[in-house]
This record gives sequence, structure tokens and C-alpha cells, in this order.
Amino acid sequence: MMERKFRKVFVGLAAAAIAVFATPLVRAHHSVALQFDMSQEIEIEGTIMELEWRNPHAWLQVEVENEAGETEVWRVEFGSGNSLTRRGWRPADLPIGAHVTVHGLPARDGSNTIAGEEVILDDGRELFTGSSPRE
Repeated sequence: MMERKFRKVFVGLAAAAIAVFATPLVRAHHSVALQFDMSQEIEIEGTIMELEWRNPHAWLQVEVENEAGETEVWRVEFGSGNSLTRRGWRPADLPIGAHVTVHGLPARDGSNTIAGEEVILDDGRELFTGSSPRE
């Protein structure tokens, strides 16, 4: 009898622990439509400052000169590094200091953040994410 009670308590505690630790992971994966305005497209042009090739999202930081001639840092979100690799992208395609043009969806909150759909390199190569939610 005591063993059954212990088992129930253990299962209850294990379920609670899973719920507590899994919640941030579930919440971290977001819908593109919630964070980005799918009715608009934006283009930025600038110099790559940093590339984060990782999962669940790869990120590119681009230094951009705004209309007032001031420098701004824009963050470009892509799918996972794994998905970009499957589409033929390589981290070496986006070296720090390279000049790029990026097309994507602007952030709904007005921040300097884009859901990247395409990166055009100075040599003319076009890298597509292949995950445009509007298609």
C-alpha cells in the first residue's frame, strides 16, 4: 500500500517537473504571424556584423545606415541552421564584413528585427530561406 502511495506521489512530482521545465520551450517556439507583419515586406542593406548559426533559429546581425545617416543594428531571424544547410546555405556564405541586402517581414513591435526570406550577396548569389509563410 505504501508503495502505491509513493508511486502516485512520484508520478505527480515528475509530471509537475515536466510541466515546469517544458513550458518555456513550448512558449519559445512562436508563430511567424504573431511576431512579424506578414502584409508587408522590408529590405535592408548593410554589412554583416555577426552570424549565429544555431537551432531553433539562425540569426544575422547587420549594420545598416538609416535615412538620417546614422548606423543601426538590425537582427534577421531565419529558420534553423539545419534547415538552412539543407537549402544549400553555409556559414561561410555570410562572412563578417560582407555587404548584403536582406528581404523579409518587419517585426510587429517596430524593432529592428526581420524574418528573413532572402539574402542577396554582393557577388549576385541569392540565398532563399524557402520558408516564406506567404507562399
